[in-house]
Order: sequence, then C-alpha cells, then structure tokens
Amino acid sequence: MDNRSSNFLRNIIADDVNAGKVKEVVTRFPPEPNGYLHIGHAKSICLNFDLADEFKGKTNLRFDDTNPSKEDIEYVESIKEDVLWLGYRWDNLFYASDYFEAMYDRAVLLINKGLAYVCDLPAEQIRLTRGTLTKPGQESPYRNREVSTNLQLFAKMRAGEFKDGEKVLRAKIDMTSPNINLRDPILYRIAHASHHNTGDAWCIYPMYDYAHPIEDALEGVTHSICTLEFEDHRPLYDWVIRACEMEHTPRQYEFARLNLTNTVMSKRKLKQLVEEHVVDGWDDPRMPTISGLRRRGYTPEAIRAFAREIGVAKSDSIVDAKMLEHFIREDLKLKAPRTMGVLSPLKVVITNYPEEQVEMLEAEINPENPAMGNRQIPFSREIYIEQDDFMEDPPAKYFRLFPGNEVRLKHAYFIKCNDVFKDEQGNIKEIHCTYDPETKSGSGFTGRKVKGTIHWVDAGKARPAEFRLYSDLIVQDEEDEKSFLENVNPGSLEILQGFIEPNLHNVGPHDKFQFFRHGYFNVDPKYTNQEKVVFNQIVSLKSSFEIKK
Repeated sequence: MDNRSSNFLRNIIADDVNAGKVKEVVTRFPPEPNGYLHIGHAKSICLNFDLADEFKGKTNLRFDDTNPSKEDIEYVESIKEDVLWLGYRWDNLFYASDYFEAMYDRAVLLINKGLAYVCDLPAEQIRLTRGTLTKPGQESPYRNREVSTNLQLFAKMRAGEFKDGEKVLRAKIDMTSPNINLRDPILYRIAHASHHNTGDAWCIYPMYDYAHPIEDALEGVTHSICTLEFEDHRPLYDWVIRACEMEHTPRQYEFARLNLTNTVMSKRKLKQLVEEHVVDGWDDPRMPTISGLRRRGYTPEAIRAFAREIGVAKSDSIVDAKMLEHFIREDLKLKAPRTMGVLSPLKVVITNYPEEQVEMLEAEINPENPAMGNRQIPFSREIYIEQDDFMEDPPAKYFRLFPGNEVRLKHAYFIKCNDVFKDEQGNIKEIHCTYDPETKSGSGFTGRKVKGTIHWVDAGKARPAEFRLYSDLIVQDEEDEKSFLENVNPGSLEILQGFIEPNLHNVGPHDKFQFFRHGYFNVDPKYTNQEKVVFNQIVSLKSSFEIKK
C-alpha cells in the first residue's frame, strides 16, 4: 500500500492484529453480479486485497447473488476478468447462493426463537407501516403468529405454494427503533425466478441485509469493509450475527465510496446507457467501467496507483477525474513508443524533392527511454499533414504552415508553402511546398530558425487508421431520472479517418502509443482487424492537474 495515503482501516486492522484479536486477516470483495464493475469498485478491490496482502491475510471474491431477476452469469465472468486484470488473485471464490441452505436453517432458528415471522402484508403496506425518522412504525397484524404457524408457512413459501409478493419472512426486532433498518426488516421474499447458480431449486431468496453477515461469518471474514451507505445497516448486521448464533463474529467498517467529477457511478444508470444503446456496450471506452477503461487503454498499474493515492476517508468527497488521467500519463510516458499519426489528413506535395526517392529517417522510439532504441521513418515527395496545421489566411501568432511561411517537419526538413489547390467546392485539396535539403533534422543546421514544428506521415507508405476521440459522456448528471438520458453529450465520440507511420504494420489489441501532439492511444480490441487498425484516445498529452505533495 502507498504509505502516503491516510488509511484509518489499516490502523484498525493493525491494532486488532497487535492486540491478538485476529490471528489471520480475512477480507472480501462481494459484488452483486447485476452489471459490470466500474472505477468505484476498483477502489474497493484495491483496498480489500491490499489490506489483506499487507497483513499476510486472505481475500475472498464472493458474489452476492441473492436477487436472480437482476443477475446473470455474464456479469459473473466479467467481474472475475476485471479482478484478475487489475492484478489480484482471490484466495477463495464463493457465492451467496452456496449458503442458501444454511441461511434457510438459520431463518428457521430465528422463527423458533420467536425472532422472525411470516407476514402477509403487501410490499407497499409494509413500507407505509415502517414509519419515518420522526414517527415510529406500526406492528404488522401478523407479528404475533404462533411459532408453529410461522414454521408451516415458511416451509410452504419454500415449497412454492405462494405467489410472488404474497408473503415475506420478517425479523421481529423493534418497530419503534430510531434506526428504521431495525423495524422488522424483511429477511426473505418469494421470487419464482431461475437463478444462474442454483437454477430452479429455490423460489424464496434472502435479502442482502440478512445474507451478508451470515456469509461473512461462515467465511471467517474478520474485517467486512463496506461503503458509507451501509453504516446505518451495521446494527442489523450485528443483530443477525447474534440472533443466528454464528460461531464467528466479523466486524463491519465503512469508508467513503469514490465519486469522480463528470462521471456516472450508478450501476443502474450505466445499465440504462447500455440497454438504450447510447453506448457501444458495457466496455464502451466512454464508460467508467473497468472493461471500458481497459478498452480505452488504461492500465491496471495506473488504476491501482490512482486508487492508492486517493486514500480512504470516512466522509464523502468528489475526486477530480483529471487525477486518474494523471496516473495513466505517468504510467505510459516511459512505456509507450512515440510515433506520428495524422488524424485529419491534408496532402502536401514537395515539388523540389526527387519523384522516385524514398529516404529513411531515424528517430528515437521514446526519447525518455533510450533503451527502447530507434525507429525508421520513410520520407518522400508526398506526405500528409494535419488539416489544422495549415491555414490559407491565418490569424496573428499562427506559427504553423500558411502561404509563404516555413515550418519544420518533425524529424525531417524545413518546408515552405508556395501554392494552394482547391476542388470545385472551394475546399483545399492539396498544397505544394518546397524543402531545404540543408535543414535535415540532426544535421546541425543553424542557418535560420522557424517557430513551428508539425508532424506528418509519408503518403506512399503510411497505413490507414481510424482514430476515436472521446469527451465526457454526460454533460450534467442530474438525479432526476427523466433528465438523465437528455444529458448525454452528442459529441462524446468523434471518429476520424487518417494515417499512421508504416512501422506500425503489426500492431495488436491494446498496444499503446504516444502520437506526437495528439496524446496517448490504445489499439481497440473490438474493431481492429487485418484491414483496419482502430485507435482509442486514452488521454491528451498534457494537463494542468498536479498531485499535491
């Protein structure tokens, strides 16, 4: 773990270990398989695994699959892939559904102890009778059923003799408790739905607040780390452990979840974006999902460094998304080969360069990492430059190419624009320039200086490529459900057809490069094929963001 990060959880665990309260630290990462993991989950993954690793303990990966109507094996497999990709290996793999029989037995125990009862009230009526923060709840008319009656009804619930919503099993705690979670919470509900792991073996399913503590206890979890929204649920967590007479007593601790600027962190809303086809699946590079970040080009090293840097807090706050971008730049600056790519090409003909000649220029693959060696770049009479690097009638202080102006071609020569050719619609078709052979890069030429340097690719040898540029997907994330999709940024994806240096002929999925002036790019694994390579822009080259020391 990063020692710079303030981590009150580490202190709690260290105290427990030093005091002999805990022989072996056991944490768990317990996602519900009802969607793909996002960057907020990455924080929790790093936290749980790093804490266990630091204290030479264990971390379980457990799927809290107690709601079959929303869960799917697709999500299970995606979660496994994400955890492994982040660089972590779980010690045990569990499912809440592995414990359904044990949970049922403990529900029977609660009934026998007079601590649970079958309630016939519909869901809406239960909600209305729970009361408010200032008003106590009302007891159910079924609260004082005989134990034998409750046992019989609960058995019939399991046997499938009732319809969905017809009955529930509730804990009998305190309808006047100031903590609404203790006002006879529902423990089991009826759901005639096939389960991804147990099939049709069950038609009653435990609620999360009942299942979660039992799972932790059965697995020997010592420190059950949750986000802050579960703080008010902790008394119920402890009640279930005591009332169900669990042999092992885990402890729940809460920390602040990750909130990022301009980022949707609601799994429900992310699923809506997918189902409404606003995005190209859960792994769309605009999505904050781990699979989306991976496809965009983020590395596990960058995400782990980010998660450790933001630390662990007891109160909610918002983290600037630029911090995540900072860490991918830091990770790639020594790893990514430098190259040139022209995203919006404009042809340049160098009229005084020999027509059949192709010259090989040499440049470092990464100036910040000389060990990566050099690359060869072809240069000939016809090249492509960026459309934005030429203006026929430029404003003041425009130092790139325009009629009569001279610029340096990166790694090559000075060129001067002489003529502009347009099509019938008045659009610039190509420009003609001359070059100065004495100004070759690296030759030591000192005769004169130019203020502009632009990049290029050889028109005859360059490889076609597609470039995908991304901006914020949601321009304003309001809580109002009706306004959410209306806030989707229609310009969040820009697709450009351009060219790359020919030395990139054998790139593969997830290969990463720094394109001169454009930023860091990743080879898209979904749409790249033998005919076309597709690059996703990971991040721009520079940012004003700095990590505070």
